[in-house]
Amino acid sequence: MAHISIIGTGNMGQAISSVVTRGGNTAELLGRADADKPVTGDIVVLAVPYPAIDQVLAERAEQLKGKIVVDITNPVNFETFDSLTVPADSSATAEIAGKLRGSRVLKAFNTTFAGTLAAGTVGPLTTTVLVAGDDADAKATLIDVIRAAGLQAIDAGALKRARELEALGFLQISLAANEKVSWTGGFGVVA
Repeated sequence: MAHISIIGTGNMGQAISSVVTRGGNTAELLGRADADKPVTGDIVVLAVPYPAIDQVLAERAEQLKGKIVVDITNPVNFETFDSLTVPADSSATAEIAGKLRGSRVLKAFNTTFAGTLAAGTVGPLTTTVLVAGDDADAKATLIDVIRAAGLQAIDAGALKRARELEALGFLQISLAANEKVSWTGGFGVVA
């Protein structure tokens, strides 16, 4: 059984917590008011908006050493919804990994909306979580947690694939923001 700490209590944090517990694992949600509470999970999910990452890392970098750290952010320009805010040859996840050298950083959950995570389906399809990272054991551990909840999970490759996952997340958010797709819908994967 895995114990997961989720930093962020919004819709995505709550949806990921439901996935974790549905699979028989334990989750703790840590919000802004919990800044003094230590992170106890072996897996830590950063379920905060991308602009909040630097503050979270400043407060908790030491606590994240040796842990699997999952970045779910999409570094979208939320004023215009027309671009990502990281350099074209990088990703939010790469930036986080550069700041957390003692952690095993993964990208996951950013290509799904909270509603599809909680429901476990995207239309008629089982929700699929794409996972990217350079540590095979860390990816396998997270994939096991996701699959235990009845969801699909696919190893999307190395950490450098986080850029493409962020582009896919950006496209989905842009479509929803422009009312082309529902916030309870999204992309499905047939594997």
